[in-house]
Amino acid sequence: MSKIFTPVSTARRSAEALLNQSKKREASFKWEQEREYEAMVAKTARLRELRLAKEAADKGSSLDSRFTPDGAASSQEVDEYRIFLR
Repeated sequence: MSKIFTPVSTARRSAEALLNQSKKREASFKWEQEREYEAMVAKTARLRELRLAKEAADKGSSLDSRFTPDGAASSQEVDEYRIFLR
């Protein structure tokens, strides 16, 4: 017995195909958004680390400049002062 295709079954198959395409596009879009968010989080963390390292270096150089212009403090005294500030 051959299968008779009615307009209803044809329309249903067409609607299901459109729905499947829509679901695939939505899943792909969500996956892409997740990847972009993860990349932004990683970039933000990297930039935060760089900023903190720069601030620490700037703070260290400002300590050195306070003690060393006239050679009044030794490097050991500067190190002790840094430990005291922590």
